[in-house]
Amino acid sequence: MQSLSQSAVFGTPVVGRSRTASTQRSVARVQAQSVATTLKTDKSEEIFAKAQDLLPGGVNSPVRAFKSVGGNPVVLESVKGAYVNDVDGNSYVDYVGTWGPAIVGHANEEINDALKTQIDKGTSFGAPCALENELAQLVVDIVPSVEMVRMVNSGTEACLSALRVMRAYTGREKVIKFVGCYHGHADAFLVKAGSGVATLGLPDSPGVPAGSTAGTLCATYNDLESVKALFEANKGEIAGLILEPVVGNSGFIKPTQEFLEGLRKMCTDEGAVLCFDEVMTGFRVAKGGAQEYFGVTPDLTTMGKVIGGGLPVGAYGGRRDIMETVAPAGPMYQAGTLSGNPLAMTAGMKTLEIMGRPGAYEHLTAMSKKVVEGILEAGKEAGHAVCGGYIGGMFGFFFAEGPITCFEEAADQCDTDKFAKWHRGMLEKGIYLAPSQYEAGFTSLAHTEEDVDKTIAAAKEVMKSL
Repeated sequence: MQSLSQSAVFGTPVVGRSRTASTQRSVARVQAQSVATTLKTDKSEEIFAKAQDLLPGGVNSPVRAFKSVGGNPVVLESVKGAYVNDVDGNSYVDYVGTWGPAIVGHANEEINDALKTQIDKGTSFGAPCALENELAQLVVDIVPSVEMVRMVNSGTEACLSALRVMRAYTGREKVIKFVGCYHGHADAFLVKAGSGVATLGLPDSPGVPAGSTAGTLCATYNDLESVKALFEANKGEIAGLILEPVVGNSGFIKPTQEFLEGLRKMCTDEGAVLCFDEVMTGFRVAKGGAQEYFGVTPDLTTMGKVIGGGLPVGAYGGRRDIMETVAPAGPMYQAGTLSGNPLAMTAGMKTLEIMGRPGAYEHLTAMSKKVVEGILEAGKEAGHAVCGGYIGGMFGFFFAEGPITCFEEAADQCDTDKFAKWHRGMLEKGIYLAPSQYEAGFTSLAHTEEDVDKTIAAAKEVMKSL
């Protein structure tokens, strides 16, 4: 495997005394972060050291830095199927799936061919194109709550737009979210968020004005009474409620059926908009997302990841009367230069077409079931407290007796130090997992029985070594 040189990745730097000194400090910092490893990671270490001088923390998204599991990240060079390959020639069975989008497997040939054809026609139009209609129609046909949809460029953009829609439609300002649920990095949502915020130990983010979060109310996941109390204390003031219908940003946490049904009734009774953040669960836990799986239909849905087939994309949609609030149909402004760009639409359409074929979701469920049950069995055989679960192509487990029903329980009960050792041990054996206890894992159509058998065999060895 041909590796990328520093100059190929970063270009030729302008070297001066201050830059040299800065780079030396970066290298020293990276070396200090390193842990004993049997992997050959020389090139990864070199590139990550250079990145420390160019990118905040050496990465473009915080969780990638491996801060919560120790050591330094491996630097990837290529991906294919169920595998990722680093610059040092190491190959790993991948359960991150570029954080969810790679549901059909990495570098799928059908998607690649469709993209190559579209590239010749143009990569961005900044004008209406038929591909937008085609993907929108697929989404409307597949997702129970969606009658109209607006394409955007990320899950964060989808969620911040949905928040604005909820407020514009109801004429109210307050919104309820749940502790540990992550809806992107918009100011209003960085209150008791999970995912990267929890991984880094930051309860909130500096730089967020108090006024931006004044209307954000936080409840406890799977606890209807905490939601009821907020509605009662803020009668007629709550625009809507947003949640991950299956949590993936506090680790994998399932809702109870009663919880989702209770939220639906409460929002209807209070005249508030119910929004499911299905950026992670959409088209993954079931064809029509968590709302199809649980049979509970929200008013709005945010989407991302799978819907773009590996390209940057997001979307929000829902009831027609609510979506007609959005400009230019209505007064609520939201726009985007690259929204609905033909490459993302092409990749999304081909991905949803592949996922619509017979046996697709059965395969995802079988792989997730096997890997979770194998990991839990390995942990218990080695004497560890472990619990976990799965739905469709999404899974997770905790080093805790469990069950874990909310972020507060995860933060209180989970052995994150043990998880860090587990993560490094699995990486050493060629298994690439999310570098945080507070992230879900993902299977794809490219994962095979052999891949999962390899994962379980590695898990047994690592669990015994902890």
